[in-house]
Amino acid sequence: MKRVYNKFFVFLTVLVLVSGLYAAPAGAVSKSVSPVAERVLSVEIEESTIFELQHAMQRGGLTSEELVQFYLDRIEEYDDRLNSIITVNENALEEARQLDKERKAGNVRSSLHGIPIILKDNYDTYDMPTTAGSLSLEGSIPLKDAYQTKRLREEGAIILGKANLHEFAFGFQTISSLGGQTYNPYDVTKYPGGSSGGTAAAVASNFATIGLGTDTGGSIRIPSSFNSLVGLRPTMGLASRAGIIPLALSQDVGGPMGRTVEDVAVVLDAIAGNDSEDPATEASIGNVPKTYTHYLKKNGLKNARIGVIRALFGNDPQVNNVMDRAIADMKALGAEVFEVTVPNLNQILSYPSLSGYEFKFQLNEYLTRLGPDAPVRTLTDIIESGKFHPSLESGLKSRNEIESLENNEPYQEIITNRPKLTKESLMAVFNEQDLDALHYPTSSALPALVGKSQGAGNANRLSPYSGFPSMSVPAGFSDDGLPVGLELLGKEFDEPTLIKLAYAYQEGTKHRKAPELE
Repeated sequence: MKRVYNKFFVFLTVLVLVSGLYAAPAGAVSKSVSPVAERVLSVEIEESTIFELQHAMQRGGLTSEELVQFYLDRIEEYDDRLNSIITVNENALEEARQLDKERKAGNVRSSLHGIPIILKDNYDTYDMPTTAGSLSLEGSIPLKDAYQTKRLREEGAIILGKANLHEFAFGFQTISSLGGQTYNPYDVTKYPGGSSGGTAAAVASNFATIGLGTDTGGSIRIPSSFNSLVGLRPTMGLASRAGIIPLALSQDVGGPMGRTVEDVAVVLDAIAGNDSEDPATEASIGNVPKTYTHYLKKNGLKNARIGVIRALFGNDPQVNNVMDRAIADMKALGAEVFEVTVPNLNQILSYPSLSGYEFKFQLNEYLTRLGPDAPVRTLTDIIESGKFHPSLESGLKSRNEIESLENNEPYQEIITNRPKLTKESLMAVFNEQDLDALHYPTSSALPALVGKSQGAGNANRLSPYSGFPSMSVPAGFSDDGLPVGLELLGKEFDEPTLIKLAYAYQEGTKHRKAPELE
């Protein structure tokens, strides 16, 4: 029977060592006694925040090497059931040792110094393959890191590994030809959401401290909801997409997925800002605060004004019951909460995602930047290779048939009118009601059984269609113990307000519970 690390107190292991009864567990990542088991630590690693882990490392109760080993051991112990990780960084322990040396010498780069992070496997990494979960890109190692990857490393974070995703970020189930099916740690018969489902399952299971996902139409927020995580889709232009395999750049963003709002704020500090390789980020100039952690205020809901979009609620009574409790909780925490109507909502939601138009052209551009050793060079090559999950075949072929964007009238109509209509309609509500945020269920459906279809509703579209930021926050559980998330939508570059509101709600409710792994 597998070990269960509900609490991780290493002194128990040390007592066994002293008695001479210790034997390394079968299948352990390290063949020798791990550094975590060599001394007493007064640190409970599971569910610890970045700030808590940094405090432990600063006072000498924990090293980054020990932290990395702890997560590697958990991946080895539990991921055969979840299938969340595609690649583990074979140099992670050595990187941790080097960062421990820096710390010992008095050089702590940031709050991320020595913190292990999982990346969705569509973020470029110069030292590990980046595959989008596709066999067609198996072994493809980019020439350099994605901008966000590079920033994390500069801040002292350790890229512990790469997580599975719905192949090429196409759907909500998180199944791929390279990574297989990822399962939900709260119920391994259910989907983890997608397309960043591998990152979500890994972070929820304490395989790393925090992770990064991408979101074109819900791919950060829906898996965050399904795994009792905080997931932030930043304002379009706040964080660079350079070096992320694209799905539709008119909607793509990358952002953090964590167990707490404070962890998300710390990572946002690292990845936000202008990058010359992503022109959209010019809009971030003057819109990035000194630190997002300044907005972690326990009384952040006091006198806040929250508008509930009841039209985005679905038909699942359990999801709706959780939302109604969330409304009551926000009121109890000092917020004014009332129902609002968004003009033109049905017209906005009737628009399709632009991934059906842009994917071919933007993927081809990405592939040309991989250099001469790229395993494929075009979407046509991928289709002809047959190295992709069968469920993607029709989607890949239909996207490959699009000949042009410039002369494509339906595309030009959407790209011209949809953002304008969505922004103006949302701002009319914000301004008329003097709102801080809009609220609705992240997903109107619960995680579905693997093998069945996975719905999520259409609330996830408001953020990508407007470019406004949104955050999914744990709001509770269904009767069967499946997580439910609420979404807060803010105004452009108003992540500080979302962080303030979400943190106050988190601290006032404490809904996050770790899954019980077996």
